[in-house]
Amino acid sequence: MTLAIVHTRAGLGLEAPEVQVEVHLANGLPGVTLVGLPETAVKESRERVRSALVNAGFDYPLRRITLNLAPADLPKEGGRFDLPIALGLLLASGQLPPDALKDTESVGELALDGGLRPIAGVLPLALATRRAGRRLIVPRANADEAALAGDLEVLPADHLLEVVAHLLGQTPIAPHRLLRPPTASTSLPDLAEVRGQYQARRALEVAAAGSHNLLFAGPPGTGKTMLASRLPGILPPLTDEEALEVAAVRSVSGLPLDAEWGRRPFRAPHHTASAVALVGGGSKPRPGEISLAHHGVLFLDELPEFSRHVLEVMREPMESGQIHIARASHQRRFPARFQLVAAMNPCPCGHLGDPRQTCHCTAAQIQRYQARLSGPLLDRIDLQVEVPALPPEQLTAATPGESSAVVRRRVVSARERQLMRGALNAHLAGRELEAACDLSVADRAWLAQVLERLRLSARAYHRVLRVALTLADLAGEPKPAREQLIEAIGYRQLDRLLKG
Repeated sequence: MTLAIVHTRAGLGLEAPEVQVEVHLANGLPGVTLVGLPETAVKESRERVRSALVNAGFDYPLRRITLNLAPADLPKEGGRFDLPIALGLLLASGQLPPDALKDTESVGELALDGGLRPIAGVLPLALATRRAGRRLIVPRANADEAALAGDLEVLPADHLLEVVAHLLGQTPIAPHRLLRPPTASTSLPDLAEVRGQYQARRALEVAAAGSHNLLFAGPPGTGKTMLASRLPGILPPLTDEEALEVAAVRSVSGLPLDAEWGRRPFRAPHHTASAVALVGGGSKPRPGEISLAHHGVLFLDELPEFSRHVLEVMREPMESGQIHIARASHQRRFPARFQLVAAMNPCPCGHLGDPRQTCHCTAAQIQRYQARLSGPLLDRIDLQVEVPALPPEQLTAATPGESSAVVRRRVVSARERQLMRGALNAHLAGRELEAACDLSVADRAWLAQVLERLRLSARAYHRVLRVALTLADLAGEPKPAREQLIEAIGYRQLDRLLKG
């Protein structure tokens, strides 16, 4: 047999398109031609594969070798194609039987001695292999991650010799089974540790119940960061499907899965982060912080200190739940269904309205500082809450507030009501939102007057409806009443302040 075909997969973000490694041996001067849009690391696989085969004791074909990675227009990157190329050469040269790799895919980087090294992005590849109904040969270091795909036969190996012995039927490799996914062992911060700040605690519960974006504003040291860090503790746990999506993003980013499996992400980038770091990109597009916060929380502390350009690039993914990155030779789409929680000071010194200290900022400085947040960005933040300085008697009170577990039960109950409607309130489309709210004629007329008086945009109007619907879900009501509308509008005070 002089022609062999081995199945493997490329890595394009969270996609893993199938690649067929075609190996043809022909008469002529010995040499290797590699085609199929390979980048440098793939081209170098010729030397790694040659050394691995020779050092493992196999015959390297001294013929004219043509390697085609099909489809030809799909970019190929990294060392993941080493093992498929080596197996293809063994098939084409007759050192493996023709049907040895039937219904089997393989992936892995080869060391010069034939050892198998792990690669990044195995989980998306394993999920695609499972959908194709094939088994998967991987380096042993990737076995746990591949086994997260569930109903997939994962065959782990440390060396090329183990793979060949299995394919020849000499020493079968036992399928790898992950008894249970690794879970994060550290506990989350508890909401009971927060003293006072009852309105902010209420807003945090509403945000968790409806997956609403939230902005805390107040002087330094009032608990804004402390409150934001308690949000993951009152959110319901990830479903199996959500956990796989989160793990897939971490996999292609080269991050470990064991420390965060099953836990909602909490990402807190520094305000010096660039737009590429926040939303993703680069010459070879990779996920950014908004994708690493998928199904979790993105916390932006000192919000006005972020570059305005950096903040504006978040506007589209905040609406769509995904980010599409286009480059001259690469296009990637990454999920970004995150919940934004931000914190800011009211002025550059932070003490505007603080009874404890006097603000020395000029009116122009305050205006420039607050103008760093655009109206369209504020419109996308459903809840905007002031976090004032607490009086000493509240700070020293011995009575703790409700724990995260108690609040989480209400949040889970409210989310169950929303999922029965088809989606969380923050993600409801306009028509479904209007039907779910079903305001009376009197409430509609009253709300129209309020919107005109407060100069709120059409987007802010829908945000008010979403928050009011979440308040009704928390109260166990079928639809929002005037009481919920009033409270929802109360959470829009900050954008009116910053706009004018």
